[in-house]
Amino acid sequence: MRKERRPKNWNEIKSNDSWAIFKIMGEFVNGYEKLSRIGPCVSIFGSARTKPDHKYYKLAEEIAERIVDHGYGIITGGGPGIMEAGNKGAHIAGGTSVGLNIELPFEQHDNPYIDTDKSLDFDYFFVRKVMFVKYSQGFVVMPGGFGTLDEFFEALTLIQTKKIERFPIILVGTEFWSGLLDWVKNVLLTANNNISETDLELVHIVDSADEVIQILDDFYKEFRLSPNF
Repeated sequence: MRKERRPKNWNEIKSNDSWAIFKIMGEFVNGYEKLSRIGPCVSIFGSARTKPDHKYYKLAEEIAERIVDHGYGIITGGGPGIMEAGNKGAHIAGGTSVGLNIELPFEQHDNPYIDTDKSLDFDYFFVRKVMFVKYSQGFVVMPGGFGTLDEFFEALTLIQTKKIERFPIILVGTEFWSGLLDWVKNVLLTANNNISETDLELVHIVDSADEVIQILDDFYKEFRLSPNF
């Protein structure tokens, strides 16, 4: 395993921190400039390890196609698995297909279904997450791992605390997500009163593309499409 080089002293740390600010700013500027032109989009999240013959890969592809047919583009993390399925569905349907790639030591490589002018590369997870939240009109969260959970709870927290306006957060796969939601209800809400009962209304759990589309359509009959902050 490759060992990271440790800075020699605190002065080196401070110097590195100062220069990192410019790299971070560059990622924000590039992201804002490119994504401000993509139009209304829905982000699809899920595991990079899901294979093309898996039912959730096929379902993510179907959901992406249907979302495009209803006037939205698709944003994913740009990698393989569920991300590839989302971009593939958008590509097949002739819609906007965006990939927000992140440099990782394993798993991540951009998939071939991203529009060539809409593939962005990030070093920083937090900058990438800002882009997802700012330019998405909804989150469709397929089964995944720690990264998928991170993106799900990031959006949920921002909406709960009113840092951003509400948008649909849709969990796909009752068999996968029901245990987590049961824990949220039983432990966070009932046993410890760590959240409000109304917070549970911020999340939908579904099993089909039809349900995803219905939630998006119902929400945007009432609310305006726009960047979230």
